Amino acid sequence: MCGVPSIAISLNWKKDETKDNDFKDAAGLCLPLIHAALADIEKGTFLKGCLLNVGVPSSPAANKGFKLTKQSIYSPAQSWQAVSTSRPQPAAHFMGMHQSLGIQLAQLGKDASAAGAARRGNTQRKTVEVESVAAAGKQQAREVVKKSFRAEFIEKLHKDLDDDIDVRALENGFISVTPLNVHGHVEPELEAPASDWLSAAVAVSEEKEAPAT
Repeated sequence: MCGVPSIAISLNWKKDETKDNDFKDAAGLCLPLIHAALADIEKGTFLKGCLLNVGVPSSPAANKGFKLTKQSIYSPAQSWQAVSTSRPQPAAHFMGMHQSLGIQLAQLGKDASAAGAARRGNTQRKTVEVESVAAAGKQQAREVVKKSFRAEFIEKLHKDLDDDIDVRALENGFISVTPLNVHGHVEPELEAPASDWLSAAVAVSEEKEAPAT
């Protein structure tokens, strides 16, 4: 990414299905890619002009192998909803009064994976709250009326997807490997080199795991 060799790895976390030890399994499955990347970086032959976005299925131990994929496509829709003006205290003030909650920050890794998995669903709702302030009635009274609104963003996954899309590959049990450029999509000329690199990385791993004869 921008001249820096990059690999992003995530686990397709599913509530009540994925277990804590699946993180360790997911990391182990990605080691062949990491080792191959480090070796190629030292030789100056690692893929240029893209990063590798690796997705591990929710049950890593039951994976069907690696698969080169394309980035899924989402289209956002926006709507505004009026909300109550009675809102809780800011998070910073709350955390300042309850410093012991900092211990629970260790859970953020799990929460981040859960959030990433949720994004791969058909929809995701993001909210942003804003406040509208206007004068009501006669100007002399200068009565101020405050109304709060929430902007809701819903991302819908395009339906006409083939099996080479990362979301579909993950749902089918494959480890998805998606080459992306800085704009979040892959250039056609990068697909062949990325495919060759992935095949070579997997082949080296299989040779190391093969029993000696």
